[in-house]
Amino acid sequence: MNSVSEPAKNEGRFLRGSGPRKVLPNAETFVQGILNGDRVLLSRAITLVESTLPAHQDLAEQVIEQCLPHSGKSIRIGITGIPGVGKSTFIESFGNLLIQNGRRLAVLTVDPTSQISKGSILGDKTRMETLSRKEEAFIRPSPSGESLGGVARKTREAVFLCEAAGYDTILIETVGVGQSETAVHSMTDLFLLLLIAGAGDELQGIKRGIMEMADLIAITKADGENASRAERAKAETLSAIHFLPPHESGVPTNVLACSALTGKGIPELWKEILKYVETVTSNGYFRKNRKEQAKYWLHESVQSLLVEDFREKTGTRYSEAEQRVTEGGISSLKAARNLLDLYRKGK
Repeated sequence: MNSVSEPAKNEGRFLRGSGPRKVLPNAETFVQGILNGDRVLLSRAITLVESTLPAHQDLAEQVIEQCLPHSGKSIRIGITGIPGVGKSTFIESFGNLLIQNGRRLAVLTVDPTSQISKGSILGDKTRMETLSRKEEAFIRPSPSGESLGGVARKTREAVFLCEAAGYDTILIETVGVGQSETAVHSMTDLFLLLLIAGAGDELQGIKRGIMEMADLIAITKADGENASRAERAKAETLSAIHFLPPHESGVPTNVLACSALTGKGIPELWKEILKYVETVTSNGYFRKNRKEQAKYWLHESVQSLLVEDFREKTGTRYSEAEQRVTEGGISSLKAARNLLDLYRKGK
């Protein structure tokens, strides 16, 4: 008779949810369900990937490794813009057009996490009500946590899982509140920047910070009385980007005006994206960029794991060093060197 009790065997094998805790499927069940397009198992697998429990991380790695050969066959599009630019409304209109064109769409949205309460609203499905009801669309909101540029720490792995599930177009919406958007830029094939006419001079610094990374720019809300202002903003932006360094892709950044409310300019935007992908595929940049991104995320993963191990191994010494630094008893560099010496000695 097995001496291990059932609760002990399943320790750490539960995934938190709104209802009673369920025992997790094994990796093979997850993978088979994902490959068959099971949205529930896909959603549970992404939750698994986002979990910080060691048992969940081990299982998540197995699922990702088995899904990896089935990934990579999509167009990955990063979407960013300041609050109020209408990202969710744009994505709903854009997403509905893609589905009409026979695409299967996964939308990975990132909600801001409060640095005070550590909570997030996760309301994107509410804001994309029409799109969320479409069978061809999968919308997954995730809290940004403290990750760079508002991109959830495990978004890249979620992309692989969505691709394995058969979604051929992946949209990643970032928080877009002025942080560095390097993270989303380094996991997508095209970086789309949404701007709005008449946003005010105080936002120009934010625009300049990410303008160089944009592969395509769209001036939103180009309807009604705002239509003429949007066209002027389009002309001004086109003029401004001529002063920016040329893209490594060899494709000049284009600017279009569009309206998610009326649908004006949305089909043209999709044609521009397809044209961009065709060009970078033919000149070799698409494949080169994906390879560079894989190396970048290897480096990021190594750094992340090292930091976790460092904090664990130094334990209370790390907290003590923080206390001394904040009290001015030691410089940050000296404290860091002391901790590194401890870490190397395994103490």
